Amino acid sequence: MKKLSIFSLALFFFIAGAQPLLAAVRSWELDKAHTNFYFTVDHIYSKIRGHFNEYSGEIKFDPKNLAESKFSFKIDTASVDTNVAKRDKHLQSADFFDTGKYPQMTFESTKITDVGNGLYEVLGKFTVKGVEYQLLLPLTLAGIKDHPAAKGKEVIGFNGMVTIDRLAYKVGDGKLFDLGVVGKDVEILVSIEALADK
Repeated sequence: MKKLSIFSLALFFFIAGAQPLLAAVRSWELDKAHTNFYFTVDHIYSKIRGHFNEYSGEIKFDPKNLAESKFSFKIDTASVDTNVAKRDKHLQSADFFDTGKYPQMTFESTKITDVGNGLYEVLGKFTVKGVEYQLLLPLTLAGIKDHPAAKGKEVIGFNGMVTIDRLAYKVGDGKLFDLGVVGKDVEILVSIEALADK
């Protein structure tokens, strides 16, 4: 009995001591010159492309410790950029993003699943115009290597694409869709490079 108690105590301290090692997930700093959130939406017959100029994010990623890994992003809606100032102003208005009232969209992961071949399903809370939704963002790990242009740094890359119905997120009331002017399906491309010390 005594031997069992000693063994149990030793096992407890081993497990307790191992916990900080599991929790030490590597943090990566976004390389904002090579990261963005791009979108494409139909306009009658053409496809309009845009992105956001202002955003921030936090990435903690270790493929061996997905339970403690995390993706978190904040996007300033007023920074929407489609290369046409008049159109950007309309997107900032209450007709679409209503940036005066809702200055940010946010995404925070709640679960990351490795589905094989470098693909990770990132489930998270996506908040648009003050309402929280669940969103599954597929991200493919492009790789991790020594940064060829930044001594002492490693670079990690992810790319992912998802299509959402903007009307389901109350980005627009459907009038322009009913007129056949602006599509409701928005294709989103997330392209990320992030750096960490070696």
